[in-house]
Amino acid sequence: MSKWAKFPHLGEFTYTATTLKKQWARLHAGDCEPCPKEADALSAWVLYHNGQFEEAVRAGLSAGGSGLTAANKATCIYATYLEPKEAQRLDLFMAVAERAQAQQQQDPHNANAWYFQAYALGRYSQGISVAKALAEGLGTKVRKALETTLKLAPDHADAHIAMAAFHAEVIDKVGPLIGGMTYGAKKDTGLRHYQTALSLNPHSAIAMIEYANGMVMLEGDKRMAEATALYEKAAASQPADAMERLDVEMAKVELAD
Repeated sequence: MSKWAKFPHLGEFTYTATTLKKQWARLHAGDCEPCPKEADALSAWVLYHNGQFEEAVRAGLSAGGSGLTAANKATCIYATYLEPKEAQRLDLFMAVAERAQAQQQQDPHNANAWYFQAYALGRYSQGISVAKALAEGLGTKVRKALETTLKLAPDHADAHIAMAAFHAEVIDKVGPLIGGMTYGAKKDTGLRHYQTALSLNPHSAIAMIEYANGMVMLEGDKRMAEATALYEKAAASQPADAMERLDVEMAKVELAD
C-alpha cells in the first residue's frame, strides 16, 4: 500500500500489551471486541491505539484473527480522518469491505466482521454521495450488516451509532416517505439508536458528534442548541487513545467553524 500520513500526535499514547489489557474494556466499550489471547494480534491493537495505523494494518493482516479486525479498524479510522486523497480514501474503504466480507465467511459469528463491512460501505457511500449509493444498493448491504452486528452483539454501541446514521442519512437524502417505504428508515428509530449508543458508551466523543449531526438532520434547527451542547461536550472529552484524539479534534474544528 502507498505511504500513509502520520497520526499528528504520535507519542501521546504509549500503550504496551500489559497496559492495553488493563484498559481494554474502556477502550472497546464501543465495538465489543474481545481482548485477543494471541500476542501478535494484541500487538496489532497496541499499534492501533497508539496511532501507528499503517503499522497496525501490516501487523494485523499478518496476525489474522482479531488482528484482522485491528487492521480493518485502523484502515477505517485512518481513511476517515487522515487520508488526504479522496480516491485513495474510497479505495481503502472498499478494501476493508472486501476483507470484512471474507472474514464473515470464515467467522460468521464475528460481530465486527459485519460491523466494519457496514462502516466501510457507509463511509464509501458518503464519499460517492448517499443518493448514488442508495441507487446502487449499498444502503441495503449496510443495513443488513448492521442488523447482523446487533443480533450478534446487542450492546455494540458503535453499531447503534451507524444504524442511527443510516436512518438519518436516508431520511435526509430522500425524505421520510420514500425513506420509510423503500429503505425502512424512521426518525424515531434513528433517534433511539443514537440514545442507546450514548447510554452504552457515555464517554464516546464520536457518539456525541454523530448524535448531534443526526438530530439536526432528523429534526432541524430546533435541535441546534442541543446539538451544539453535544459538540462542546465532545470537544471537552479526555481522549484515551489515538482514535478518540481524532474525534475530539474533529469536534473542536466543527465548533470553530
